[in-house]
Amino acid sequence: MAAMLFTGAAEVVTGESTGPEGVRSGVAVAVQDGVIAAIAAEAELAQRFPDAQRVDCSGCVITPGFVDSHTHAVFGRWRADEYALRARGVSYMEIARRGGGILASVRDVRARSEDELVELTRGRLQAMLRSGTTTAEVKSGYGLRTEDELKLLRVVRRLAEEGPMDLVPTFLGAHEVPEEYRGRGDAYVEVVVREMIPAVAAERLAVFCDVFMEPGVFDGKQARRILEAGLEHGLVPKLHADELEPSGGAELAAALGAASADHLGRVSEAGIDALAAAGTVATLLPATLFFLGKRSYAPARTLIDRGATVALATDFNPGSAPSPRMPLVLTMACSQMGMEPLEALVAATAGGARALRLEDGRGRIREGAPADLLVWRTADHREIPYRFGENLLGGVWKRGVRVA
Repeated sequence: MAAMLFTGAAEVVTGESTGPEGVRSGVAVAVQDGVIAAIAAEAELAQRFPDAQRVDCSGCVITPGFVDSHTHAVFGRWRADEYALRARGVSYMEIARRGGGILASVRDVRARSEDELVELTRGRLQAMLRSGTTTAEVKSGYGLRTEDELKLLRVVRRLAEEGPMDLVPTFLGAHEVPEEYRGRGDAYVEVVVREMIPAVAAERLAVFCDVFMEPGVFDGKQARRILEAGLEHGLVPKLHADELEPSGGAELAAALGAASADHLGRVSEAGIDALAAAGTVATLLPATLFFLGKRSYAPARTLIDRGATVALATDFNPGSAPSPRMPLVLTMACSQMGMEPLEALVAATAGGARALRLEDGRGRIREGAPADLLVWRTADHREIPYRFGENLLGGVWKRGVRVA
């Protein structure tokens, strides 16, 4: 592959730091064979790569591609009917008790073929790519039967093989207790542990194992049982933690060495300290709380100040966060959670990569990292979350190939 030079950028946000050194000016980015070959003065790189193709980024900002580390992108129909109910004041949990919510998506997914879900999801991934996401985690969790959970994860595998987006699969069989096990949560946990997890591991369909730990869904004892079973089969723990009520999820995630604890809208003080001490990433999903009409958000500022690593993700799903747009998440992080624009950008790139334990340089612009790059039509990185009503994204490159 011919070398490329991204030249003339007003700023290059490297993802390496949230300090002033994390934004470089007066440099170009050289790409060779799909990876970043160098970041240096344009004149120097022009000498090193005399035949390189030029990408004119004059007056623009270059950032790493977004790493969206929490999505539920494989589903069937949208759930706008529930949105109308919530607009009338019906709560998310009440809708779930009426048979809506996750279980509505489960009934829908069970009736669809793998091929149909591939077609539906492909279009959603393209929308994510056009918004700057170049790597995404995708969960199962709308099957809640072994054959349907495997079906969802096979959809993820097929689309990952298609590309261009990198997809990281997560098994979330413990997303909800299915209707056929209503009132028998422990019995369903045994199905997850004894049947689903071994089947997922046998086909190598997932990297992570996740649980929706929330009062009325799965408690701490059940979550621990599932995540420890996942560990025995080589699946790294992740956890939906402390989203709607404080339940000790962050503490459990830290104790198990989970890659991330996600949501954290009601995380405890002890949970914050536990995450920071364990190095478990705090993945924050402000679009969910916004869409559900909540008045308070996860304590991003406290998490950062206490030394926790923070990631930002969309939680893209049909019920509580039906948007694939990471730039909107950045806006919410700044306006509702007290994050600075550069902190938000780093959380949505390098933070997301750490939440997925990606160690190849994704989420950063540095020598040797995959050339997953975004070019923004602004000279100031702070305008990316600030000008939320505009599409400032001028181009998306995945491993050095323009894809949007």
